[in-house]
Amino acid sequence: MRSRVRLKDVAAEAGVSVTTVSHVLNETPHTRINEQTRQRVLAVAAEMDYRPNRIARSLRTQSSGMIGLLTEEIATTPHAGRIILGAQETASKHHLTLAIINSALQADADERRDDVIALLDRQVDGIIYATVFHDVVTPPDELSSVPSVLIGAKDRARRVSSVEPDEFRGAFAAVEALIAAGHRRIAHVASVEDVPANRGRRQGYRTALSAHGIPVHEDLIAEAEGEAGGGFLAASRLLDQREPPTAIFCYNDRMAMGVYRAVADRGLRVPEDVSVIGFDNQEPIASGLFPGLTTVSLPHYEMGAWAVEQLVDQISGTGAYVAHRLECPLVHRSSVAHVPMPPSGSIT
Repeated sequence: MRSRVRLKDVAAEAGVSVTTVSHVLNETPHTRINEQTRQRVLAVAAEMDYRPNRIARSLRTQSSGMIGLLTEEIATTPHAGRIILGAQETASKHHLTLAIINSALQADADERRDDVIALLDRQVDGIIYATVFHDVVTPPDELSSVPSVLIGAKDRARRVSSVEPDEFRGAFAAVEALIAAGHRRIAHVASVEDVPANRGRRQGYRTALSAHGIPVHEDLIAEAEGEAGGGFLAASRLLDQREPPTAIFCYNDRMAMGVYRAVADRGLRVPEDVSVIGFDNQEPIASGLFPGLTTVSLPHYEMGAWAVEQLVDQISGTGAYVAHRLECPLVHRSSVAHVPMPPSGSIT
């Protein structure tokens, strides 16, 4: 078995002191090490396959080099693995290890507290708590014992920093894109669930119409279950109206699948007869539909990355409380067609 490469071995090979190697590999701030020396140390460490002794380092620095990610069934959802990837890659960039615990969505307060304690028992330097629904929550008190960040919710007491997707502005941008394409009779296929995402997207729809002087007609808002079947039923009600919409903004991509089916069943086409925009940019639905679905992307990767960066700032003592919202960008594909602009004053 090959003996372990030690710090002093790297120092001897690079022709510098052990202290210099330590400063370079640990990225110690405010040290006077020139770039040429730093690069030489990094090259020698890589060539010798140097691995730091994390146990010794944790005893010396009182830091485990590990952060925890506690999720509410996030790990099993179809698209939110991007949160884990964003957190993992950003943690690696900071030479941190990510420990993940996947909690049950219906877990009670004691179970959530036990999950936090399980991470604390592993001596993590900080904890990211990711929730499914974007709302105001009361995090377990134990989170206050280490730097912590919430993903997908805000702390009611405004102590734990948080990051959420901007559902309202994402929906606003989607409806504005339909308006820019000339549509005026724009419907909304909404979910029946009373969750923050549904409320934010519906409000974005209403506000965008009002901002452009277009009346909000309640008969153009159809609620159903937030799946393909619900989208089909809701779109069927809308398309069977005496004056059907020329465009439909959907609560999510799964409902948009049902909208496509309802359009086809009536001998119509997307986007030539009905333009459709979804929400979530869920693979493989959005890109797999024909034509490809224009939709709003949830910034899962970016939320995971932002949470780790915020946690790193807190661990270093420079982070302050912040409740942040990330942009939900519009992803253009082929489901929106331009229509002739109506004569001035003819908007109904």
